[in-house]
Amino acid sequence: MRVHRVVALVLPPQSTFELACAAEVFGTRRPGLPARYEFEVCAERPGAVPTLAGYQMVVHQGLSALAVADTVVIPGWQRLEQPAPPAVIDAVRQAHRRGARTVAICSGAFLLAQAGLLDNRRATTHWRMAAELAARFPDVQVEPDTLYIDLGDVATSAGTAAGIDLCLHLVRADHGAAYAAQIARHMIMPPHREGGQLQYAMQAPAGRPPDSLAAVLDWAAERLHEPLTVDDLAARAGLSPRTLARRFADQLGVSPGRWLLRQRVTAAQALLEESDLPVETIAIRVGLSSATNLRRHFHSMVHATPATYRRSFGRHSGGSRPSD
Repeated sequence: MRVHRVVALVLPPQSTFELACAAEVFGTRRPGLPARYEFEVCAERPGAVPTLAGYQMVVHQGLSALAVADTVVIPGWQRLEQPAPPAVIDAVRQAHRRGARTVAICSGAFLLAQAGLLDNRRATTHWRMAAELAARFPDVQVEPDTLYIDLGDVATSAGTAAGIDLCLHLVRADHGAAYAAQIARHMIMPPHREGGQLQYAMQAPAGRPPDSLAAVLDWAAERLHEPLTVDDLAARAGLSPRTLARRFADQLGVSPGRWLLRQRVTAAQALLEESDLPVETIAIRVGLSSATNLRRHFHSMVHATPATYRRSFGRHSGGSRPSD
């Protein structure tokens, strides 16, 4: 399998966390996990690049590295009020025209907007900067409550940790849910977070911490093989179904039933990748009762049949996304 080359374009002053999100997902070698990405860093001018953390990083590659990238990552752009250097804009546009997937983390969306790659398209950024992005680039369809948006050739994410969410999503799209879950497990991260980013922008009432759903979510995730219902979740949480639905909407941005269905389909994805079990057996193991039921919900969420998904990502397939 050809290794996928990811190149991050650093821009002074560089945010170290946004860069680390991409480096950790795409550039870290993990024991027992095949390396399917090659990670590099480039800058407009090779040499010392200042960071927001107060130190400088030494970058050896120039913009020519973007000419051979399969994925270009823009891990933030701090000088929102200034136009990006023309050479940077030109290099990003050329990489995109050549077919490289172009990814912006947090404020990196501003640079993609300057390059015209988001015109008349959906995009997101940190909730604090969403209004500014919409005002400065009225042709961009800004979604302030979204953790990340993947349009195939272009992807954007909200701030900080949402950059990890996006990078794990891209790994999942490239190599399947099981491979992405292994990376997430090494990082002590959930492979997928539900809900939007505004749940993190809202403040809880003074003196009262938000009521976490973590315990009931963990309990349910361990019992997907059981015929769990929303009433079961509510009883476990000690809440009425209506109150539980309100908590799910506030904290996760989805209904309890939708969350439970997503967990079942995700579990089915992993079994399709890692086992040779019949679809009927997988349906029972993840609590969807029948192959017909699994096929219907799987196609609705994954936009593929279980059989097609297994051919693309199963352990006998080579594990990479087929060419478009």
